[in-house]
Amino acid sequence: MPKKILIAPLNWGLGHATRCIPIIKALEKNNFEPIIASDGLALALLKKEFPHLTHIQLPSYNVTYAEKGSNFKLKLFSQVPSIVKAINQEKRVTEKIIAKYNIEGIISDNRLGVYSKSIPSVFITHQLNVLTGNTTWITTKLHHYFVKKFTECWVPDKEKGPNLSGDLGHLEEPFKNIKYIGPLSRLYKKSAPIKYDLMIILSGPEPQRTLLEKKLTTELKGYKEKTLFIQGIVEDEQKITEKNNVTFYNFMNSEQIEIAFNESEKILSRSGYTTVMDLAQLGKKAFFIPTPGQYEQEYLAKKFKKEGIAPSCKQENFQMEKLNKIDLYRGFSNYTTDVSWKKLFRLF
Repeated sequence: MPKKILIAPLNWGLGHATRCIPIIKALEKNNFEPIIASDGLALALLKKEFPHLTHIQLPSYNVTYAEKGSNFKLKLFSQVPSIVKAINQEKRVTEKIIAKYNIEGIISDNRLGVYSKSIPSVFITHQLNVLTGNTTWITTKLHHYFVKKFTECWVPDKEKGPNLSGDLGHLEEPFKNIKYIGPLSRLYKKSAPIKYDLMIILSGPEPQRTLLEKKLTTELKGYKEKTLFIQGIVEDEQKITEKNNVTFYNFMNSEQIEIAFNESEKILSRSGYTTVMDLAQLGKKAFFIPTPGQYEQEYLAKKFKKEGIAPSCKQENFQMEKLNKIDLYRGFSNYTTDVSWKKLFRLF
């Protein structure tokens, strides 16, 4: 009988869920049985990708962002008590899942309460340094407290040389359970004729996802190039609408997303790390609009702007004309790495 491995991505945008897709596929390929656990849109997405697998509802962190970037940290810190409560609930639920399904290993993507002392437990994160401005030291220390409880910590990046996460994923004094596994992407570069001049892909917690969607929809009224707009709303049915030169999708599955990326000349998106890994895998050119006040995305946008890879600007300053700057940047080089799944899965 294949060993059952619990895989649990955080429901915070869709990035944690989508980067777990190649892990779930690799588990199946290596004769494991993945059991998927999450909540909200992340769980809905993975149900559509893997309808044949077992899916379990976990307690929700219910994180929402402030409407103003300047209030981001205050809003986030005000939700800490409810997040801690959800983590404690996760711990209890996880032990019940282990007993009920005979789980023999855990892979948690940023869910701090999904681990066990009794079986090998892996934590996936690209944020070893949790940037929060002048409180970075305490948020990082708190994060390390949880991460060190896990058997191993997998960082989806390279340990040395040119890397994607920069200071986020690299410590001056790394602790023993860290393993750099290389960037993760569910997508592959394929030869395809360019169908869209621009592809817009949204994700992330509300209300910022909706605020950006509204702004971009208004901006697109004067844009004449053929555009694909993926709203990042996972619903029961896929909805496709066309307005002038813009094709709107509420969501796409992995196969459709892969085709869309390959058929698009330029990408406009948040500077979330999962999107960055996808762009690097495909060697694409992009423009970033980081989520207002989210230090991680602001850091990555600045990093790639400074390195001459991709331009970016603040959400309130964006205008479609700024996309012309993309041509002045070299874009992401093909950054494919072969993850050694057999070696990693020996832990289980």
